Order: sequence, then structure tokens, then C-alpha cells
Amino acid sequence: MVGSRAVSRCQALGRAPFSDMDGGLYRAWLTPAYRATLDQVGAWMAEAGMATRIDPAANLVGRYAGTRDLPPLIIGSHVDSVRDGGFYDGPLGVMLGVECVAALHAQGRRMPFPIEVYGFGDEEGSRFPAAMLTSKAVAGVLGDVPEMADREGVSLAQALGGFGLSPDMLAQARHTGALAYLEAHIEQGPVLEAEGLALGVVTGIAAQLRYGVVVKGLAGHAGTSSMPLRRDALAGTAEMVLAVESIARADASDLVATVGRIEALPGAANVIAGEVRFTLDVRAGEAARRDLAVEAILSALQAIAERRGLTLTHELIHDLPASPCDTALMDRLEEALVVHGHPPRRLVSGAGHDAMVMSALAPTAMLFIRCRDGISHNPAEHVEPADAEAALAVMLRFIETLGVAYA
Repeated sequence: MVGSRAVSRCQALGRAPFSDMDGGLYRAWLTPAYRATLDQVGAWMAEAGMATRIDPAANLVGRYAGTRDLPPLIIGSHVDSVRDGGFYDGPLGVMLGVECVAALHAQGRRMPFPIEVYGFGDEEGSRFPAAMLTSKAVAGVLGDVPEMADREGVSLAQALGGFGLSPDMLAQARHTGALAYLEAHIEQGPVLEAEGLALGVVTGIAAQLRYGVVVKGLAGHAGTSSMPLRRDALAGTAEMVLAVESIARADASDLVATVGRIEALPGAANVIAGEVRFTLDVRAGEAARRDLAVEAILSALQAIAERRGLTLTHELIHDLPASPCDTALMDRLEEALVVHGHPPRRLVSGAGHDAMVMSALAPTAMLFIRCRDGISHNPAEHVEPADAEAALAVMLRFIETLGVAYA
């Protein structure tokens, strides 16, 4: 089964030289592992009959020509990963796009429109303090690119320079337009598995806000600083994290709030933390509910800081509005589900995807694929080959019916 091949290729990309860490998967944008991945996936694209290139944002692009002078259908997802992540979050959508083209090429068929398969490089934002830079560049919504560096102090300009690129070239990746954007992705949640379903149609992607928060207190000796006099930034942050959780739970909706990364400084066992940096991620299906929760959270954090004699600052990292999928494309994708014997099921995505950015360029559609136990961003991430095969069949039906519409 070619769906099985898509899964096995994702597994192959989960180890050296396609990972930047030993004993697990971490593939960051613009690293040697990322370069190796572009080379390998590019070779698979070429085998499938595509012409390949790396664009000015270091995205991998494969193009399969159409029979008419039409804008392309873009099929895409990302090839980067979080630290110690799973094999399928992102790459499975790219591999299924390659398999769609491979199936058409094997039959000697072309659609009226070209098909472009994109492997985006920076969906996760796991290297630099921003996410989806490369799909924003393609969609034409990137804006000014601030100076930034990774944890090792390598600047974005230096990293891009290793690919013969520069920050001021990113905007040149802007696409001229597309008929539609289709993304297949693991659900990263438990709904499909709980309902015994392999696939689902995404109705839209939740609105997101992400902040970088800095709490400052006073560093001191762990053995000589009395408890009443301490201004412990880490203890204050611990109370803040619980406040974030409490406010999100009290909303009793699809709202979620997460503190995903904490760094305590100076980071010595015998020193009270004088500074803590952490991330705050808040999401909801409606931007208004998300914004109300953020207001309540930031107010609570400030009150905790003042009570403990700490200072608090926060910086908005990104603001992603809710992104509904295109109604007509949802209907087309659902029709493909039904034709292949799957019950129609629509669901919202709490996770962000390149599709939410690409909606600025073209109407979007997303297909969710069941993942075991709903686990993602974890080495335990798992997809059944049969589910990938089912997704491929649905995607091909979607492409064929879109082809009929433009015949």
C-alpha cells in the first residue's frame, strides 16, 4: 500500500541524518538535519514526477504540471519538528502529498491545474522565537522580520546564510496565487479515535495568542536568605502557572492555556532564582473568548508579582486569528469521505497549522487523520498505515473532483 509507504518514509526521517538530536527526533529549520531532509524528500518528489526547488524561505517545493494555464492546487505541511517529537506531525501531510502526485504520475494523468507540494520549514518555531515564518512568507503576510537568535546564539541571518539566503530574501518566497490549499495532518487529539473514525474534516483552526513572559526577583544564597525576605522569581512563577491553569479551567469551554517552557536563572542548585522566563499560549475557537481569558490571566500574573515583590513583563510573540476552512472545499472533502465509506465527521483544530496562514493566499481545506491515544509532540506519536491509506484515497478523490470542476 502506498499509504504504508508514506508512514514508513516518516519513520525513516525520524533518525540520523534527519534529526539534530541523538536517540530521538528534533529537526529544526536551517540545520544540517533539515538540509538532509530536504535532499531526501526532494528525491522522493522527483521520483513521483515533480520538478523540485528550494524557495527563498528554504521551503521545499515540488511541482507537477497541469494541462491548462491555471493557478496550482497546493498540498502542504511542515517538515520541522519539536524537540523529542513524533514522526508524523507535519511530514505525513507532505508524504501524502507526494503520494497523490505519484499515483497520478504512475497513471500518466495530469489535472487541468498544476499541483505543488510544499514542505514548510518553520511551522513549529522550535528553533527561533517565532513560528510559521516560512508559510507566512509564501502567503505574503510575513511583514518585517526582526533580528532573532536560537539557543546557541546563532542568528537567523547566520542560519539563512548557510543556505545562501538572508532575512530580506524571505519575502521573495511569496506565491502569486493558488486555487486551493489542502493539508492532511494527524489530529493531535483523541476525538477521532474515541469515535472509532479514521478521518475527519476540519472546520477551522482555533485563534491563538503566544507571549514571552519575564519575571524578575532577587537572586540570593539558598542557605542564608531567610524565607520572609525572599523575592523568589521561580516560586512566584509556580503560583502564576497554577493561576493560568485555574483561569482556563474555569472558562469551561474549548479554551486552553499552556505554559510550555520555563527557564530559571541563574540556574544553580544553591541560588534563589532571580529571573524566570516562560511562554504563555492561549487558544480558543473564538478570538473574543481567547482575548478575555488573556486579559484575566495577565491581570492575575501582575497581581501575583506585586504581592511577591517581583516585576513582570510580557511580549506578544504571535497573534493568530481563528481561521475557518472554506465551506465549498469542506463539502468536497466530506463527499470524498463518504464515497470511500467513511462517516462524515467535522471537527475544529485546537492546534495551529500552516493552513491558517495559507488562508490569506487561497481557500483552505484540512483532513485530520486518527493518531493513537491522541498523542502528539511525543515519541509515542503513532499512525496506522491503513489510516494513511484511507487518507490518500480521500485526497485523490478530492483532487479528481476539483479537476472535473476546472476541466
